[in-house]
Amino acid sequence: MSAKDRSGHAIVLGASIAGLLAARVLSESFEKVTIFDRDELPLNHDNRRGVPHGEHTHGLLAFGRKALEELFDGFAADITALGAVPVDLGRDLLWFGDGLRFPRTDARLMGLGVSRPMLEGYVRDRIRALSNVEIHDRTEALGLLTDDDRSRVTGARVLPRGGEALEVSADLVVDATGRGNRGPTWLSQIGYAKPVEDAVDSVAGYASREYRRVPGDADFSGFVLNPWPEHPTGAVAMAVDGDRWMVTLVGYDSRNFPPSDPDGFLEFVRRLPHPELYELLSRSEPLGPPIKMRLPVSVRRRYERMRRLPEGLISIGDAICAFNPAYGQGMTVAAAEALVLRECLAKGRAGLPRRFYAKTAKLIDVPWDMAVGADLRYGHVLGTRSAKTNLLNGYVARLFVAAAKHPSVAKAFLSVANLMAPPQSLFAPAVVARVLRAGARPQLPVAAKAPVRELEPVG
Repeated sequence: MSAKDRSGHAIVLGASIAGLLAARVLSESFEKVTIFDRDELPLNHDNRRGVPHGEHTHGLLAFGRKALEELFDGFAADITALGAVPVDLGRDLLWFGDGLRFPRTDARLMGLGVSRPMLEGYVRDRIRALSNVEIHDRTEALGLLTDDDRSRVTGARVLPRGGEALEVSADLVVDATGRGNRGPTWLSQIGYAKPVEDAVDSVAGYASREYRRVPGDADFSGFVLNPWPEHPTGAVAMAVDGDRWMVTLVGYDSRNFPPSDPDGFLEFVRRLPHPELYELLSRSEPLGPPIKMRLPVSVRRRYERMRRLPEGLISIGDAICAFNPAYGQGMTVAAAEALVLRECLAKGRAGLPRRFYAKTAKLIDVPWDMAVGADLRYGHVLGTRSAKTNLLNGYVARLFVAAAKHPSVAKAFLSVANLMAPPQSLFAPAVVARVLRAGARPQLPVAAKAPVRELEPVG
């Protein structure tokens, strides 16, 4: 759409990854797009207060990279030049499904090792460069404006820090205020029901630490070992910008939370059933102390099931569905939702919320079912365990055994996990045949040998 064909004003509440990507899409069809965020947004690529998980390990799944390349010309080359690490997610990472090592193979699943502040800062810079987009930070969203019969949202009330509340008119308001958003409350204030929420508390915690990365210190760019009920601890490490390793340890049930003291952090890694990460960290220079965080509750708001929706308002990103961050899905799903928004806008603005929520629900189903299904394997996690959930979990456990033996099965699983293939592909005849013939689960290796003294942090 050319600039002369753009019309109207769109407001985005929240300069999160989801909000910024929504603004990128809106800039194609709206004459003006205004973003409001309550944080003071950094001019560089630093972390910010509103993203407390930004200091923990992040990466971009294959579909997330593909989506961002579609939204921003030159994205992959730009972000790589800034230090992000391109990775083939089958060849360059060590993957362990329930502790079983996947074969390393050229999967052509291209992702990125990149810190959250770097990625968000890059996207923010690209949005700031758009002539029809304005970003106003230090401005809190207070609520919605509507027409007389409240059938349409017509803008938002915002409060600049140190100023007075403003009423800003708009043809479309996008709620991208994140996991703790007040969208359901705002809806109730204008006479609508709140969406039904599905919530799962994994009762998990994590601790993260950065280490210096030097050429040749490892023959892999990432390490992913998910916890499972018989071994409720795991770890993720990624090579990222700034010549760093970002390492996050995860434990399910409070008894297994990773410690935040340096010695305990390294000992936690030593007890993992595969030694590669311990061996790397034992000889690497830490760049600061471990940072601890309790994993928040996963929440999915079922806007697609609401009988009444106002025109002129949609939610996006964590405001619709906030995932367990241990699975690394959030940024990729936000990018996918932005592409859905573009597709829905191409069909007009009338009925946009209903179309958008219907399409995003189908998109979210796959990562939500994978993450929640994995969480529900633990007896302490509260939630409905349907026959379908139990059957799928049993199948995936056997699939991991097959994936450890057959590169084609490992690639099939990783393609689904990266949102590059539908889950039905895991039930293709060739995959099912290998799963059924996989045999017994092999014995896992023991923990690494005696600890090696850790280097002192710099600074």
